[in-house]
Amino acid sequence: MPEHDPRLLYLTRRDVAAVGGASAGLYVDALRAALVAHAEGATVQPLKPYLRAGKGHIADRIIAMPAHVGEPGVSGLKWIGSKHDNPAAGRERASALIVLNDPETNYPVAILEGGLISAWRTAAVTCLAAEHLARPGFTDVTLIGCGVIGRTQVDALLERFPGIGTVHLHDLRPEAAHELAARLDGRVATRVAAEAEDAVRAGDVVLPCTVTDRPYLEFDWLKPGTLLANVSIMDVHKEVFLRADKVVVDDWEQSNREKKIINQLVLEGSFSREQLHAELGEILAGTRPGRESTGEIILLNPMGMAVEDIACAAEVHARAEAQGVGTWLDLY
Repeated sequence: MPEHDPRLLYLTRRDVAAVGGASAGLYVDALRAALVAHAEGATVQPLKPYLRAGKGHIADRIIAMPAHVGEPGVSGLKWIGSKHDNPAAGRERASALIVLNDPETNYPVAILEGGLISAWRTAAVTCLAAEHLARPGFTDVTLIGCGVIGRTQVDALLERFPGIGTVHLHDLRPEAAHELAARLDGRVATRVAAEAEDAVRAGDVVLPCTVTDRPYLEFDWLKPGTLLANVSIMDVHKEVFLRADKVVVDDWEQSNREKKIINQLVLEGSFSREQLHAELGEILAGTRPGRESTGEIILLNPMGMAVEDIACAAEVHARAEAQGVGTWLDLY
């Protein structure tokens, strides 16, 4: 038997929340540094493989997301499963674990519940984008799809942008929109829209957070100055990519695959890396401009990166160790 006795720290969702993992601040700070590092080539991130068993819905898959961040930094993997019909059975659509490894030995040092981290890091990406790409002083936010990801997006934006006055909500299940409106009561004015178009036309920042497998959101729905953060990726018609003043992604290689809209446009010959305005990390690093006029319509297409998850999980892990939170598990 080996002479050393390795252990790892297990953090439940409750543990993650206890060290600040249920609010935007932790994630915004961790992501700002990680996205700049990624733009500067200081991360390692293989293309994430999708595991699909059978010919199900586009949201039915398990994704492995490995990355290394920092020097010596931390390595890790997010393993996230999704089924589009989980909510109908009372479950969250996605579930996840994150494993962190010490890069000096490559031994695992932590296992974290990843669903909370995944939702909040997704929302924090939108917050960082809004700092640089939304119209200054924006007041109206539109959310299409009122599940866990959508609710977290709104919570994060309200935390970071106190000038928001109204949140416009739409969901194919109207009761989900009304439930979120009730949850937000007292924090911000809300309006439940019967149609997606009605909600989108009202928004300065528009957030599709659905499980759709076909586009429905049209360019003409967007008013001048809109930031469209295409969180769920498949909601936006091709014309939006082609007519927007700026298209920004988190990572070009991750975005140009899996027959997502950008990949379809590239295969058709109507979009290319040269037509992309920037990766978000380039804007945060100051090597590419963000919004340059109040009337620009800007499309953010955030595929979601392992670099983001691992950077955020590493910060959660560091706080948990410092605060004595979590459960130690023997590896052997």
